[in-house]
Amino acid sequence: MATLEQIIEDFSFLDDWEDRYRYVIELGKELPDLPEEKRTLENKVQGCASQVWLVTHAAGDPENPILAFEGDSDAHIVRGLVAIVLATYSGKRASEIAALDALDVFGKIGLVEHLSSQRANGLRSMIKRIREEARVRATA
Repeated sequence: MATLEQIIEDFSFLDDWEDRYRYVIELGKELPDLPEEKRTLENKVQGCASQVWLVTHAAGDPENPILAFEGDSDAHIVRGLVAIVLATYSGKRASEIAALDALDVFGKIGLVEHLSSQRANGLRSMIKRIREEARVRATA
């Protein structure tokens, strides 16, 4: 999977929005499939028009664990957005995640203003869920 730095750099070379959307879809294709047993109601992100699942794994210091995420969606573009969100947050400490708004990243690559309102709302729901979970785990 691409790192956040690679994704930002790749976006800087793509001028055309069709190319950017194709790249987002490609990122989604690189995302490992989420096993069927993890596609549960508990893992489903509420507030997304498409189906989106998110699984959190914590390791290390229980006071401020390093979090890793798995995610998936049934929609190609949304799956690509999931890949960017996971690249933004996975592998960071809970306290860092709680303080980091991935919408800033999407703004930096100029993607937010080109999303439909439904997709933008779904993206916000994903980010909100990750950050809330990080806040809870950072204070555990």
